[in-house]
Amino acid sequence: MATARPVVSVYQFDEPSEKKGSVPMPHVLASPLRPDLVRYIHKNMAKNKRQAISVKAEAGHDTAAESWKTGRAVARVPRVSGGGTHRAGQGAFGNMCRGGHMFSVTRTWRRWHRRINVTQKRHAVVTALAASSLPPLVMARGHRIAEVAELPLVVSDGLESVTKTKQAIDILKKLGCETELKKVNDSKKIRAGKGKMRNRRYTMRRGPLVVYSEDNGIVRAMRNIPGVETACVTRLNLLKLAPGANFGRFIIWTEGAFKKLGEIYGSLKSGALMKKNYHLPRAQMENADLDRIINSTEVQSALKPKLEAPKTFPRKVNPLKSKPVMAALNPFAAEKASVDKAAAQKRKAERVKASKEHNKKHKKGDETYYKTLMKAFETKAEAADAKEDAEDDE
Repeated sequence: MATARPVVSVYQFDEPSEKKGSVPMPHVLASPLRPDLVRYIHKNMAKNKRQAISVKAEAGHDTAAESWKTGRAVARVPRVSGGGTHRAGQGAFGNMCRGGHMFSVTRTWRRWHRRINVTQKRHAVVTALAASSLPPLVMARGHRIAEVAELPLVVSDGLESVTKTKQAIDILKKLGCETELKKVNDSKKIRAGKGKMRNRRYTMRRGPLVVYSEDNGIVRAMRNIPGVETACVTRLNLLKLAPGANFGRFIIWTEGAFKKLGEIYGSLKSGALMKKNYHLPRAQMENADLDRIINSTEVQSALKPKLEAPKTFPRKVNPLKSKPVMAALNPFAAEKASVDKAAAQKRKAERVKASKEHNKKHKKGDETYYKTLMKAFETKAEAADAKEDAEDDE
């Protein structure tokens, strides 16, 4: 509450350029913001207006069909009986069959509605009210409030007695809502999908929400203005305060409704006078600048000194197996290795050269190993032939 404004100006409803006076800022409008809670509660509240819908339980079972069992080389899906038509013998009942039931048939006894914790619902409403008094959040939600005098916008109670729509439109324009109303009118579009056939053909953005204390004709005057909604301060609904689960709606308060906020929600000390066993939520941190808190002298002086990292020693590597380590220990090792490598390459070249000369000399022509070996066989063959010839002569 220390960061909130102490008072809020009240503007004359028929002449907004004049200020009627001021009222104290209610504690509820300085509550902490909980967008996660608003999304959760809004999602569950939106489910509570659904009506049960499902398909007929007997749908897909209108045909007399029976499975052919095994042994006929077809699936055991029930088959339509009879003959003489294309329908006979076709599959039935299954979700994969023509005319069969749908997969995972929907039932009317599905859990359509949700029970909502009352305290959580009240916290969500309080958060939505607090967000509506912050211009950045209201603008981020898409409302055009550049010409609005201030937020929260409080108007005298004479607005509650307006009964004509034309007069209500003139008042809203004088309050700086002309751009907002034009935005709403320009946003009217035909809905995509089957909702066009179900009495919800058009979609439209939301405009300002007028919160009143007593209905002396204001609901009748405002109900036909596109995008403008009304709500009683004692029956605030989260679905109107944060449409689409996005808080920051542009709210126009009457003076009586704004004063009644303090009576309904009270303060952190007194508690909510008109809501049993309810207290306004407290912020988890009074100062959200966490870096400044941690680095402050008070916190740093109470902390233990920073621990130095223990000294580590690298793993020892065998220099005889690692050339980089050997080079670091002995700079001449790399030079010696290069000299030895050059000498080894020279010896290898000489060895290859000698081998080539030997092969050229001894492994070509008539002195090769194979030819020498074959000559030995030829000599023995000639001796055997000569012996046979001598025996024949005898």
